[in-house]
Amino acid sequence: MDGYAVRVGDIPAVLPVSQRIPAGAVPEPLSPGTAARIFTGAPVPTGADAIVLQEDVTETPEGMLFPSATAGQHIRRRGDDIAPGDQLVARGQCLQPQDLGLLASVGLAQVEVYRPLRVAILTTGDELREPGAGQLAPGEIYNSNRVMLSAQIRALGMSVSDLGNLPDDPGRIGDALEEAAGAADCIVTAGGVSVGEEDHIRAQVEARGSLSLWKLAIKPGKPLAFGEVRGTPIFGLPGNPVSAWITFVLVAKPWLIKQQGGIVAPVSRYRVRAGFSVTKPGTREEFLRVRFVGEGDARRAELTGNQSSGVLTSLSRAEALAVLPAGESISEGDWLEIIPLSVLGDLGAC
Repeated sequence: MDGYAVRVGDIPAVLPVSQRIPAGAVPEPLSPGTAARIFTGAPVPTGADAIVLQEDVTETPEGMLFPSATAGQHIRRRGDDIAPGDQLVARGQCLQPQDLGLLASVGLAQVEVYRPLRVAILTTGDELREPGAGQLAPGEIYNSNRVMLSAQIRALGMSVSDLGNLPDDPGRIGDALEEAAGAADCIVTAGGVSVGEEDHIRAQVEARGSLSLWKLAIKPGKPLAFGEVRGTPIFGLPGNPVSAWITFVLVAKPWLIKQQGGIVAPVSRYRVRAGFSVTKPGTREEFLRVRFVGEGDARRAELTGNQSSGVLTSLSRAEALAVLPAGESISEGDWLEIIPLSVLGDLGAC
């Protein structure tokens, strides 16, 4: 602090000023019975054990009149922030601006980090048209998955290679997967992994690589595929946009973060009262889109609308996912577990 460095045992008293210490200067030891004019950021001279603020000091003809002080006041001790052997940034931590400042504060200009993953994305479907491409023809829909997946991947600090949308042609889809495998660290697709005659992603993964996983016991998001094409991992997400979002945040996103060296903690779940009922138990674990109403003991989780896997409005309006275990029903007022969307958004965010 701007003020005077003193010995606590010398005050209260009138003391002469023996030296001036600006930031960056190397002070002389403090002579007994004197004070040193000192400024914020300057090193405290040997022998001084307190700083008296300049506004608390009165100038007199005999010298500066100092009130009493407490040992250590307004002094920052060496090692208060960082001591020898302290860990500055943990392995797997996503570097934030404040972390860069911390590293710079100890003189580090560079640290070793993971290269951003290169993630190739593509969608499939004759019915898909790109946003901004004009009026839809009968039977067409706008391609929301490419926009949504690109944004999610970029938010992780990874680079996106967008291969666009492919028609339902198995040969072209297979060739595109091989092209992506040669240039990317991972491939993420949306659509074409179900059991329809026009669903070609799964078959092409099996033909040009291998399939390790197909189908999850969750709703929405059942038809998820995972495997490799020419040695490059691939996530085949469902085509319905809510299913694609759910499977990305719960399955693909943690995997990508770990591949880039990050640490993924278990997703936090909380309990809240249900403001709705589900009377028919399902055969899969279900994730319902909800928002919160009320405060305190009256707080409830309410459905945000239509829970179909193709309805993005209920996801856009949601604050959390309510988790309904397989085989269970729920009545209004029952306790249920929820996962806040903020938790899923923060997972590995950089």
